[in-house]
Amino acid sequence: MEILAFGVQADEKPMIERAFAGHHDVRCLDVFLTEDTAPIAAGYEIISTSVNAILDHRVLQTLAAGGTQMIAQRSTGFNNIDLEVAERLGLTVARVSSYSPYSVAEFAWTLALAVNRRIVRASNRTRDFDFRLDGLMGRDLRGRTAGVVGTGKIGEAFARIAHGFGMRLLGWDVVENPACAELGMEYVDKDRLLAEADLVSLHVPLLPATHHLLDAAALKAMKDDAILVNSSRGGLVDTEALVTELRAGRFAGVGLDVYEAEAGLFFLDKSLAGIEDDTLARLVTFPHVVVTSHQAYYTEDAVGQIIDTTVQNVLDYTAGRRGENVLVPRAAA
Repeated sequence: MEILAFGVQADEKPMIERAFAGHHDVRCLDVFLTEDTAPIAAGYEIISTSVNAILDHRVLQTLAAGGTQMIAQRSTGFNNIDLEVAERLGLTVARVSSYSPYSVAEFAWTLALAVNRRIVRASNRTRDFDFRLDGLMGRDLRGRTAGVVGTGKIGEAFARIAHGFGMRLLGWDVVENPACAELGMEYVDKDRLLAEADLVSLHVPLLPATHHLLDAAALKAMKDDAILVNSSRGGLVDTEALVTELRAGRFAGVGLDVYEAEAGLFFLDKSLAGIEDDTLARLVTFPHVVVTSHQAYYTEDAVGQIIDTTVQNVLDYTAGRRGENVLVPRAAA
């Protein structure tokens, strides 16, 4: 059987081909799954998709009509998939429930440190042989407060690094993590965390209940000189409200690896086409804001685990097994 994989990055392709070798053939495409590209999947029983694929009812109907029966998504998030429609159409859907939490946690810290110490601005200056220090002053993190919103595996890894810096830890989650409590983390309500934290990092999934978790009111509740980092999902932050706060001169720095309207932008080269998204265009003009293109997970370790799990999900499907990563089970014969 040949598997069709959408949205495969150049670095991923040889890893995917090696992982499937000896099991199934795989055809890798660099285009993302959308309504326009869905017809390419005609005749493929199994397809694999990336986090930026669009699997709404139109795309799912096209896939089902073309003979697709199984979707293996190469990500933990699945808010891009209409699971009710997939179930109604008899499509099996699986995801990657976990991978190296250190990849994302370490990158979140990369963003935090970059905006705190003005690394991007400093690097750009020295490329022009401008070695002034004006405007590059940051702050020690030791003794300051880190607010960890979401203390699962990634949040815990982030908290451990914060503990290593000697920071006071505040946490917010629906379920407390004993490992974080052992680090000295104090669990508090969201309002208190936002009011007291010098650094706020988001590590919760995007669900209806967490959409715009940081809305206009929540952003206003944060310290004027706080640092905000989001390496989870763009929809957690009301970006329009964030731009409003930035225009008012608030926040010492903002590091974003995700953006709520990133579909159709991130992972693509738009350097010649220009950006029609006025909010994103305005966001990247602020000198104390760093935006990266959803790359926090992108390490050899994490991507390798994602691919290996995806292969196992496919093997479970072809063997008639229901693995632990299944979101929509195989329809009964």
